[in-house]
Amino acid sequence: MDAVTITPSGPLQAAIRPPGSKSLTNRALICAALADGPSVLLGALDSEDTRVMVEALRQLGLDVQVDPASATIEVTGGGGRLPVAAADLFVANSGTTIRFLTGMLAATHGRYRLDGIARMRQRPIGDLLDALNALGAECRSESPGGCPPVVVDARGLRGGTAHIRGDISSQFLSGVLMAAPCAAADVELVVDGVLVSQPYVHMTLGVMRAFGIDASATDLRRIVVAAPQQYRGTTYAIEPDASAASYFWAAAAIAGGRVTVEGLGRDALQGDVAFVECLRQMGCGVSDSPTGITVTGGALRGIEVDMNAISDTAQTLAVVALFAEGPTTITGIGHNRHKETDRIADLARELRKLGASVEEQAEGLTIIPGRLQGATIETYNDHRMAMSLALAGLRVPGVVITNPHCTGKTYPRYFEDLARVTGATGLPYDRGATRPERLSPD
Repeated sequence: MDAVTITPSGPLQAAIRPPGSKSLTNRALICAALADGPSVLLGALDSEDTRVMVEALRQLGLDVQVDPASATIEVTGGGGRLPVAAADLFVANSGTTIRFLTGMLAATHGRYRLDGIARMRQRPIGDLLDALNALGAECRSESPGGCPPVVVDARGLRGGTAHIRGDISSQFLSGVLMAAPCAAADVELVVDGVLVSQPYVHMTLGVMRAFGIDASATDLRRIVVAAPQQYRGTTYAIEPDASAASYFWAAAAIAGGRVTVEGLGRDALQGDVAFVECLRQMGCGVSDSPTGITVTGGALRGIEVDMNAISDTAQTLAVVALFAEGPTTITGIGHNRHKETDRIADLARELRKLGASVEEQAEGLTIIPGRLQGATIETYNDHRMAMSLALAGLRVPGVVITNPHCTGKTYPRYFEDLARVTGATGLPYDRGATRPERLSPD
């Protein structure tokens, strides 16, 4: 189907366990690939972003076995060495894949080229390449503005000090961090400016520790990683995706009733569990139990909130804001303009279709609720646009989501699970993931 119509719902009474975290799965795949010996990833996500990572590792000669039925991935690591010394790797539009792989490849030996779809060639990566080059790598971009394709002439990392901008993506820092233990000498990383999405860096350090690396930081503005160190194969359990969980917590806020997301607690490695605190500020009830976190809908009020640390959930909150009393202002998300689409300007455009007034700022937006109406929503091939804006249809008849298949990037069964939680009919559709085409190498 090219579009899906959302069915309004009454108050909810549901529990759901979302699939495994994309962020954790792709970080664990990199650590397992660098490890000495086999690793088993439990609860791993099967989606477009993780498939392109798996396929890239296979092209590099590593043995990666995926069992989607049991959500398990087995990786036989190369101990910091790769069997294939030259490869042309396709990363689709997966930011984690190109950024993490570039760091990993720079720490090995060989010649590699990474490319993706047209949008990937518009997503800056120059700051990551500059940091790796400062540590002894030879990486370059082939598109204007420091964008992919990326060529890595890998001869290992010597170590030393590198500066890295923090205001575009924390994934740049994470990519260098995971490569750092493979350097010949200690690595010092200095973050220039404000670091966005800081919880994701703590997540990276946590995954590295699980694979045997001594890695910690109390001040993310300056991180020192002792090197050389060896990743060790292990069995690693991946949490349900907290960004995906935000849609179901938000569903309770919008439709009323209560929804429990199982498998996540306040001590989760993923910072996006803090999204429930935004809902609490807006008037929802939030409770914890040994099985998960429950959100209960309530009378919603607008808030002002800095979502820099949990920017992947900003679109979700913006849709909740449609149903609040008074305006909601979201700040600190200027880096969202460099994601799968411009997640400020394009989000504002679609919210206006639904009847809201939206004031766009450089670093965020203000949503002023209005008389809501159904609309056909453009998703810009962005999974988070599709998943978040679909929630408006739980209260507003006539909300149509175009290109629902784009959710295959991180959550192929999203509309099926949303139908199960809300009791809606007509939502499930052919859930084959999108198949982006390779671009010519020019």
